[in-house]
Amino acid sequence: MGLTIYLDGDFVPQEKAVISVFDHGLLYGDGVFEGIRAYNNRVFRLEEHIERFYESAKTIMMDLPMSQEEMADVVLETCRRNNLQDAYIRLVATRGVGDLGLDPHKCGKPTIFCIAASIQLYNEELYTKGLELVTVPTRRNLAEATNPRIKSLNYLNNIFGKIEAHLAGVAEAIMINQEGYVAEATGDNLFIVKKGKLITPPIHAGILEGVTRNCVMELAVEKGITVEEKLFTRHDIFNADECFLTGTAAECIPVIKVDGRVIGSGKPGDITWDLISAFREQTQTDGPVIFKE
Repeated sequence: MGLTIYLDGDFVPQEKAVISVFDHGLLYGDGVFEGIRAYNNRVFRLEEHIERFYESAKTIMMDLPMSQEEMADVVLETCRRNNLQDAYIRLVATRGVGDLGLDPHKCGKPTIFCIAASIQLYNEELYTKGLELVTVPTRRNLAEATNPRIKSLNYLNNIFGKIEAHLAGVAEAIMINQEGYVAEATGDNLFIVKKGKLITPPIHAGILEGVTRNCVMELAVEKGITVEEKLFTRHDIFNADECFLTGTAAECIPVIKVDGRVIGSGKPGDITWDLISAFREQTQTDGPVIFKE
C-alpha cells in the first residue's frame, strides 16, 4: 500500500500525487522545502521548521496560500493519514505552473505538497564508529548568489559536493566558502570540540541555520559547555579533539577522520556522545503530538 500525499488542499494516493511539467519547481528549482522529523508521536521542533520555511519563501518572494498554523496542521495530518509516529517529512512549496520562460510572475499560485515516509542517510554502524570526510573542490554558494540560508529546491551546489564525496569513496564531504573558511557538509552542519569548547561556523560563513544545529547548541549550554560560533579553517578541524555533524535527516553523527587526518583519538569523543544522547532524549518529548489520546 502506497503513501498518502498532501497536494494543494487534498490528500491523494502516492501514484496520483503529480505536478505539471510546467511547474517552475521542476523546470528551474524555483521553490523551497523543509525536512522535518517525527519521533515518538511528536513532530520535532515543528514551529521552528515552519518559521524557516516561511522565511525562505519570503526571501524568494513567494506568497504561501495559508497561515503558518495551517501549514503545521498539514504536516501533522500527513503523518496521521499515513499512520506514522516516527517519520521523515518533506514539506515543499514550488512557484507553481508557469510557462517555459524564467518570469516567476507568470506562475499563477504555488504548488504545495507534503510527504511523510522514512529515511536513513547513513549505515547504523557509522553512528557508532564515526564518519570519514573529505573536503571537496566545489565551494559553498555565495550569500549574494543563492543564499545558503534559503532552503531552496536548487540544491545543485550541494549535489556537486555529494558527487565529489562519492568519487573519493566517502559518504559525506566538507564544503569551504569563498574565503577559505569551513562552511558545512553537503547536507549537515559541522561542529568541532577543542579543549572542552564546542565550536561551529557562524551563519555568515555560508550555512543553513539548522534546526538540529540550534537544538544541539542549546543542549550544550544547558550542560555547561561553552559554545562558540566563529570562523575556522580545515587546520582547526585536523587539530580538533572531536568532530561531528548535525542535520534533520542525519541527526547527530560523529566524524573520526577528515582528509586523511585522524580527529582526536580516532573514536567518537565524550562530548560528542553526551550531546548525541541528550539530543535523542530531547526528540522524545519536543514538538506537537500527532495522535492525541
